[in-house]
Amino acid sequence: MNDYDVRRDVSDKYSLRGRVFHKIRDDILNGRYKENEELKEVQIGQELGVSRTPVREALRQLELEGLVQIIPNRGAFVTGIQAKDVHDIYEIRARLEGLCARWACDFATPEQIGAMEENVYLAAFHVEKGNVSQITELDNKFHRTLYEAGNSKMLEHLLIDYHEYVYRIRKKTLSSLDRAKASNNEHRAIMEAIKAKDKDAAEALAAEHMKNAYANMVANGMYDVYDDKP
Repeated sequence: MNDYDVRRDVSDKYSLRGRVFHKIRDDILNGRYKENEELKEVQIGQELGVSRTPVREALRQLELEGLVQIIPNRGAFVTGIQAKDVHDIYEIRARLEGLCARWACDFATPEQIGAMEENVYLAAFHVEKGNVSQITELDNKFHRTLYEAGNSKMLEHLLIDYHEYVYRIRKKTLSSLDRAKASNNEHRAIMEAIKAKDKDAAEALAAEHMKNAYANMVANGMYDVYDDKP
């Protein structure tokens, strides 16, 4: 994917086709549509107030992403995220987030570092208060800021997608205050390494953060959030 493709994808998010695609994908990832459930073009079109054409195009794009299977003469069915997909996503994220943190050592602005510092401070407060929704929101913001700090549109685009794919698992994981606290401490260490421009430490810490998140999820049997088994 080149820079033009990335810009086009971003602009598509706000086009009719893009809005339909992202709405259906979000509904699959947040569990509104279950595995093997049929996605009916007419019904979805009526719900979204659009014709069948953008819905059909969105379903074809979702098939390319592996979230939908289109069976000729039968329809489109949800494939969703499987256990192996979750493992693969975290393995890929560990490498890519490590690379992003490494690049952030060179490109992070004072404003971005300040935003990460403030994020860590606020997250610690909400962990102590047990405010799960705020913790999840701050986790999202920290990673988004990190992706921006890496100064690569291509890498940012990939990481945002992978981050969204496991939203339901992340949300459930962070509902454990012990893990939420540990996760925020890991964010703090990543931020401090970026602030110190320690590339090796930043890369290693960001990768380890993903591995810890995955290990915690497996240890607590959270695969069943996707009605699948490891």
